[in-house]
Amino acid sequence: MREKHTKKSEESGSDRPSVAKMDLQGVVFVTTEAEKKEFLEFPYRHYADDPNWTPPLKIQQKELIDTRKNPFYKEAEIALFLAYHNGIPAGRIAAIHNHAYNRHNNDSAGFFGFFECIQNQFVADLLFRVVSDWLRERGCTKLLGPMSPGLLDEIGIQVDGFDKYPAIMMPHSKPWYDHLIKNAGLSKEMDLFSYKVTQDSVSHERMDRAVEIVRKRTPGLSIRKVNLKNFDQEVDTIHQIFNKAWSKNWGFYEISKDVLVHLAKDMKMIIDTDFAHVAEIDGSPVAFSIALPDYNQVFRKMDGTLFPTGFLKLLWHRRKINAIRTALMGVLPEYQGRGIDALLTRESIVNGMKRGFYSSEVGWLLETNTGILRVVERLGAQREKTYRLYGRSLV
Repeated sequence: MREKHTKKSEESGSDRPSVAKMDLQGVVFVTTEAEKKEFLEFPYRHYADDPNWTPPLKIQQKELIDTRKNPFYKEAEIALFLAYHNGIPAGRIAAIHNHAYNRHNNDSAGFFGFFECIQNQFVADLLFRVVSDWLRERGCTKLLGPMSPGLLDEIGIQVDGFDKYPAIMMPHSKPWYDHLIKNAGLSKEMDLFSYKVTQDSVSHERMDRAVEIVRKRTPGLSIRKVNLKNFDQEVDTIHQIFNKAWSKNWGFYEISKDVLVHLAKDMKMIIDTDFAHVAEIDGSPVAFSIALPDYNQVFRKMDGTLFPTGFLKLLWHRRKINAIRTALMGVLPEYQGRGIDALLTRESIVNGMKRGFYSSEVGWLLETNTGILRVVERLGAQREKTYRLYGRSLV
């Protein structure tokens, strides 16, 4: 009965329930373990009939909101909210006060994240109202998002490409989210693009020419694989490059070593050194690129759980992965604009093609980062999806 009623609510369009059926008491501030479980389980029901949604691992989703285990919360607070429609979960959202962001940007912003909602404007309005009130009480003067919860996690609302599967660590949204969020009073702050290059679209000629040009411009340049046997030192190198490389980008804040180490430990289980590289000039690291095998191709065959059969499915189906996604990249500011990022991207593409991988996704990329956009387009990549971040004043 629960699933049937939820589907009926979503198909009801933007018809608003009466205040008698849905008022502020219909939004719950999540505190108990049972409520946290409901918060985490909502997307698995919400997307049950969406053939392009990929169920994320539930154990990882639980850790994202665990303020004791996730080092992100050493410099941030989070509040979780669940909306109910006629007694059934109808949406969720998180309010996030990110002190690292505000310190770096000399700002007083608050964030929303983990947004999911049925196609009902009244429910969406309630979710954004409680988030805004919670953040105002903590002195925030603007609302931005979504970040779920931080810069190295899932970011943005998907606004196109709904007929395509999401790559690993990328969000997938309902088509009506952009409409709900804008009608709730938010407007676009920034679009992020995802590009895909395939064996059919890649330009070998341009890639080879790029190699010649970059090496002439930058004598002493070499590219090596990430050394997993010296993992801690590699993470330290990537951490230093990332914070310097991204320091002027929109939405950036300094990522702590603890946060990057936490992410790296998860990535280490799936990193393939054919797709993870460090660029050096005369032996000194100046750039890096981490592309991951697209394990979403495996997760789509699971239900978000590893046990009792999920782990066996993972081991079996990972051999058939035929795509990668560039998840992290950074070039020291003094070496940007020389094409080093193109060489790093090329290295992963060429290695993937040698092993029979069909496609490579590069994303997300800021719409304002015209330099890297031109680079990936010249390599033969085509824009496939757009993810949007929103904002509004809280004063």
